[in-house]
Amino acid sequence: MDKNSHKQVRRQRRRVRIRRSIIGTAERPRLSVFKSLNHMYAQLIDDLAGRTLAAASTKEKGTPTDKTGNCSAASDVGTRLAERAKAAGVASIVFDRGGFRYHGRVKALADAARKGGLKF
Repeated sequence: MDKNSHKQVRRQRRRVRIRRSIIGTAERPRLSVFKSLNHMYAQLIDDLAGRTLAAASTKEKGTPTDKTGNCSAASDVGTRLAERAKAAGVASIVFDRGGFRYHGRVKALADAARKGGLKF
């Protein structure tokens, strides 16, 4: 197994381990984060109903930054997600880091969502 596929397998194991203990509800949806090399994606999920309440990513039109794979773009995603969550009536969430380490872009997105008014 080469290095990149081994990293993916380890991240998937961490993701499953995290998801065992995290469940999103309508009152407290799960903030799911995914990052690729070039983009960040975040969505609020109600696991009991099986639906997405709000979502934001760097692939949307009107993204203010020209570079999408950095911390400033991730914080912009967190800010936009917090605005959409407020519009959907969500104030408190459960954070799902998706198997990624809580630093860099993931931390920037979470901090921006907190600054936008979401309670973790």
